[in-house]
Amino acid sequence: MTALSARWQHHFVETNHIRLHCVTEGEGNLVVLLHGFPEFWYSWRFQIPALARYFKVVVPDLRGYNDSDKPATGYDLDTLCGDIQGLIESFGYQRAHVVGHDWGGAIAWHLAQKFPQYLNRLAILNAAPSQRLVQEMVSNLDQFRRSWYVFAFQVPGIPEWLIQQNLKEFVKNLFQGMAVRKGVFSADNTEIYRDALAKPGVLPAALNYYRQMLSPWHWLREFGQPPNPVTVPTLVLWGEEDALLSQNLTKDLEQWILAPYELKTISHCGHWVQQEAPQTVNRELLAFLRQG
Repeated sequence: MTALSARWQHHFVETNHIRLHCVTEGEGNLVVLLHGFPEFWYSWRFQIPALARYFKVVVPDLRGYNDSDKPATGYDLDTLCGDIQGLIESFGYQRAHVVGHDWGGAIAWHLAQKFPQYLNRLAILNAAPSQRLVQEMVSNLDQFRRSWYVFAFQVPGIPEWLIQQNLKEFVKNLFQGMAVRKGVFSADNTEIYRDALAKPGVLPAALNYYRQMLSPWHWLREFGQPPNPVTVPTLVLWGEEDALLSQNLTKDLEQWILAPYELKTISHCGHWVQQEAPQTVNRELLAFLRQG
């Protein structure tokens, strides 16, 4: 895919009763990079070589995506966190720095809230804890409007069929259309994402993340339970012009974190922050992770 990819290694890892495909580079303390919807490991292509100068970098395709297994179930946050716990252990580590964007960020938040023993440091890029996001979706009209697709995805079968019929336009509109720095999404890049999304089983799996998030069973189980605070050092990077997630989601995040915490915003940058502003993201991640 790029000249750099020649030195990246591809592995399949057995974890939590499934097989995840991942890309690795480097040696040292473990850094795990978790992508979002509708991406795969490739969304971290600018971060892998920069971080691998100092760390062992492991970048999985999340459950259901690209070359990882696509089971019918297991798209709730507890199970997705189990995938990452097993991934960390399979590489011979007990803990890792975990970096997540979008859905990968939601998984990273949840991992830090419920399974902090697996984390050294937490870095989040344009993602909120799932409880915070749903709270904002139902109480803030602006976020409700931005999240219309989450509700549309709840209809079984139809969204994946519609996306499949218009896959080229869907990918172009989502990546290039939602980006502020649009040049990063060339025709070649959008084609790479389209091909990964077109693989059998990927679309139903990707939409199951959203269906699990709003399932009544999930919220009945969580009802009345205060969220666990994050107890590991945390960095939040936020592209200020995110069309999908309101910057309001960054307000009062310190109430969720009982550890050293930094929020840094990136101007003239949209949702795809690690691709739109790779040099800034790399600099901030290295400064933060190398403290740990």
